[in-house]
Amino acid sequence: MQYIDNIIFLILLVVGFGLFAKSLQKIYRNIRLGREINRSDRKGERWETMARVAMGQSKMVKRPVAGILHLFVYVGFIIINIELLEIVVDGIFGTHRFLATILGNTFYSYFTATLEVLALLVVIGVVTFFIRRNFYGVKRLTMKELFGWPKEDANWILIIEFALMVAFFTMNASDSILQTRGYDHFARLGSFPISDLTFVPFLEVFSFDNGFLFGIERAAWWFHFAGILFFMNYLYYSKHLHIILAFPSTWYANLEKKGKFNNLDSVTKEIKLMMDPNADPYAAPAAGDAEAPSKFGAEDIFDLNQVQLLNAYSCTECGRCTAVCPANITGKKLSPRLILMKTRDRLEEVGRNIDKNGKFEDDGKKLLNDYITKEELWACTTCNACTEACPVLLDPLSIIFDMRRFLVMEQSAAPQELNLMMANVENNAAPWQYNQADRLNWAND
Repeated sequence: MQYIDNIIFLILLVVGFGLFAKSLQKIYRNIRLGREINRSDRKGERWETMARVAMGQSKMVKRPVAGILHLFVYVGFIIINIELLEIVVDGIFGTHRFLATILGNTFYSYFTATLEVLALLVVIGVVTFFIRRNFYGVKRLTMKELFGWPKEDANWILIIEFALMVAFFTMNASDSILQTRGYDHFARLGSFPISDLTFVPFLEVFSFDNGFLFGIERAAWWFHFAGILFFMNYLYYSKHLHIILAFPSTWYANLEKKGKFNNLDSVTKEIKLMMDPNADPYAAPAAGDAEAPSKFGAEDIFDLNQVQLLNAYSCTECGRCTAVCPANITGKKLSPRLILMKTRDRLEEVGRNIDKNGKFEDDGKKLLNDYITKEELWACTTCNACTEACPVLLDPLSIIFDMRRFLVMEQSAAPQELNLMMANVENNAAPWQYNQADRLNWAND
């Protein structure tokens, strides 16, 4: 019977990690649909940024209560799953609490006690977040754009994490009772302070015999293992991909000053030619000169760069960007969070198209207009509040800027006020409707 359990465990392990690897490969393929961008500079600063922001949660704690609770859930859930190593070894080889033989009884007791405390902090965190998200009425968490799947997804994640922690405590509590009774192979290993105070008294009320308790311990153990595999594969369909993608997103983040926008090399070259009276506009391009792009700006996900598509997958829909957006605050349609969510929706739609046809077949849709409207794009004030607020350094403004660049340079579809300003700049070298020679007349008034 033991060998059958080991074989079933190994099959689940291979299938679970295989499906997870397949999901990651699909995400990687979709991100690669974007334009290549070189973000390999300043490596030391990038490693430091990733360690500080993604691992150290430095931007999360700017809102202390939510930040600390998130830290509980993040650190607790990650460290607790170190136990997955023990579960894997025990499941494959039929051992029980394998790490005790490596760490020694004393250190293993400290280790299991630490895991119990962290598990309790995770429970406190997820319960608080569930109440806060569903009953407390935080505006950025109750906006219309989160109705439907985004809200359900967030709640399912919290429920899954709570269930896994309950299974963890149940497993430890039944294990502790069986150890005390000296049942079978349950030697006295580990320390379970939280389980002993809570779940053990509850189980002892029912006076379960050893066989039934062993069944509870095994059921909780299997549930914990299968739950981790399920959670791991659920990430692909969830906003909680940021658990993984926050690390590359912070590493590839834009390290330039917030107000600095990227210039198109081909346009810069043309301007320099115009400003140089000795330049020959018909001369053959020199080696290394930038070629004019086939399209200015972004109309669809293929025109965005790969970091922008990575950002779309990494968004956790927390809404901190939208909460500080002056356009959204004043009632305009723009929501930086929704810009990333719509970009991800379009990217996923394109991915399904490729899965179905083997390659992308034109579906008559574009990111512009079909997903993101011009009204949203022109509502943006380019203040950079959204990029400053994001806890993992995502940049929805860059997507807005590239799509506005397409509207202006490809479709000449800028608002009337902007067209007037640009005409004045072209004709008068200033945004105002009067000649340069009259620029200082105001001083004589």
